Amino acid sequence: MNSGANPAVRVFADPESLFRGAAEFVASLAQGAASRGRFSVALSGGSTPVRLYALLASPPYRDRIDWARLHLFWADERCVPWDHRDSNYRLVYDMLLTKVSIPRGNVHRIVGEEEPECAAQEYDYDVRSFFEPSFPAFDLVLLGAGEDGHTASLFPGAAALRERTRLAVAVFFEPPRISRISLTLQALNHAREVIFLASGRAKAAVVHEILEDGNPKQYPAGLVRPADGRVTWMLDRDAAGLLMERR
Repeated sequence: MNSGANPAVRVFADPESLFRGAAEFVASLAQGAASRGRFSVALSGGSTPVRLYALLASPPYRDRIDWARLHLFWADERCVPWDHRDSNYRLVYDMLLTKVSIPRGNVHRIVGEEEPECAAQEYDYDVRSFFEPSFPAFDLVLLGAGEDGHTASLFPGAAALRERTRLAVAVFFEPPRISRISLTLQALNHAREVIFLASGRAKAAVVHEILEDGNPKQYPAGLVRPADGRVTWMLDRDAAGLLMERR
């Protein structure tokens, strides 16, 4: 597998089929990684993966995952306390962590309530420490794509896209927008597996530009192409509405 390969694309009839397909994919990857002793996953927030997390916390998917071997990370986080309504950690906590038996030490959250630069440095250190002596390579990164082409908290034109050393950076916004912490392309492009989830007609244009037009605007979501990993776009029919028929 290499960065020159085209991403895999799977189209589902409706959102429920999409999320069940994603849950099946995640559960299968978790089972396959068990032979390596642990399974490292970086999760995303937002509304799109909510149903996926609910499914993973329920039979039959819950029972196929060895939660003691699963290590959870986050692709990005808002700079808010863990129990804030906008916290990506809280989303996963409510939908998943309260419903499965995962050791506390296996949950590697971004400490969003700290000063952003400090939080980014601490998270960078946490990720590196987990994977050392090897370079960090998540078994799976779960991402979405915004209508503007952003992914994690990497936005079009942002300086963070040019970062080549750090694995996590602070992303600042003018109030009232909330600043964030994000994994960088350096981290995302070393993953073994990346899944993009996209649902709804609002995502169709950006999906088309990335997958069919060659990403001419250099959307961050289209820049996630691991050199030694695989990218799979999982779409419902509405999100795939502008795609040409694929082989």
